[in-house]
Amino acid sequence: MPDPSPAGEQAAAHLSPDSAARKAGLFLVLTALVTVIAVIGRVATDADQPTLIESLHALASNRFPYAVGGGARLISGVTLGIAAWLLMKTWIIRERLGPPLVPVIFGLSGLFTGLSGALAVAMAVAVPTDLEVPGATWEMTATLREITGQIGFAAAGLSVLIAARYQWRVGGLLRFVAPISAILGLVMQLIWLEAASLVHRYSGSLFLIWLLAIGSMLLTGRVEQHYVILRAKLSPSSNPQT
Repeated sequence: MPDPSPAGEQAAAHLSPDSAARKAGLFLVLTALVTVIAVIGRVATDADQPTLIESLHALASNRFPYAVGGGARLISGVTLGIAAWLLMKTWIIRERLGPPLVPVIFGLSGLFTGLSGALAVAMAVAVPTDLEVPGATWEMTATLREITGQIGFAAAGLSVLIAARYQWRVGGLLRFVAPISAILGLVMQLIWLEAASLVHRYSGSLFLIWLLAIGSMLLTGRVEQHYVILRAKLSPSSNPQT
């Protein structure tokens, strides 16, 4: 018979599927997929030119892909924010078996990423085709779009870095993921170095793979299973008795 005590009922609830964790995994996967569209849109526009005026001319000639890419970036910020909110609702975070900082920083990452996407859409809509000299407004908008995107990416990397320690602690398959998370989180901080732009391309791709992997593990319950085992090791008396 299951333990009728409150502790037994609570432990049994933790052994049942956590819908918040699975939904969070779904939104992490969606974030990765939408980000792919954002990257394709930006690459198709070819707006990363040596000077701002050249970038704006390229943008004016390719408004649609740039707007699509910016819109996808905005959506990816929203989906990442939703994933962060759902992670905060999981029993793993509520019982501090996992770090609350991870979803909090992911939420901040989503906020800045979404803002960067919104600015990109605004630029695609408003940029004139006959612009000769970019004014202060265009310079400020372009700078804000770039900085907010960098903050969003660096914040996501910090969240991944913090998660690495707890992945190692939990063990199982997550222990193999932990070193990758640590390296990836550190490399993602190179977003601030212009000389590391080539590294950023690879770290961005690896981050998408990381989102797909962790999102899939959350969606299928693999992450939760590892934390159930950890919880049993930390407080075996709280497990359901038969």
